This record gives sequence, C-alpha cells and structure tokens, in this order.
Amino acid sequence: MTLNATIARVTDRIRARSADLRGPYLERMQAAALTGPARGHLACGNQAHAYAAMLEDKAALAEGRVPNIGIVTAYN
Repeated sequence: MTLNATIARVTDRIRARSADLRGPYLERMQAAALTGPARGHLACGNQAHAYAAMLEDKAALAEGRVPNIGIVTAYN
C-alpha cells in the first residue's frame, strides 16, 4: 500500500524538525526498557486499579513482559 502523498510530506517535515531530539529520545527509551516497567513500584491495590480496565491484557501487564503503548493522535 502506498502512503498518501500529503501524509508522507507531513511525516517528512516532522522527522526533519525532530531529528536533533530523536537520537537522545531513543536512547532514553532504550534505557527505560532496560530498567523495566515503572509500575513495578506500585502497591498491589494500585496495580489492581491500573489493570482493572485492561480485560485480556491484565496478566501480560502484571507480569511486565509486554509494553503498554498509547497512541498519540495529535502533534503540537
């Protein structure tokens, strides 16, 4: 499937504009991945609330073996 030309141009502009910051950002993300999930310090009650709405993802999140990813729908 070919990427829409307008979306491709916007994506290229975003990549160019963020090029200087992307390397350090990726380094921070790698370091965070190596340290494990930040939710590991939560008490059991807080984790229960965090996982309550997760349906089939509860076990995977509790075990810390998969990332919990959000989708960004806007770019400022």
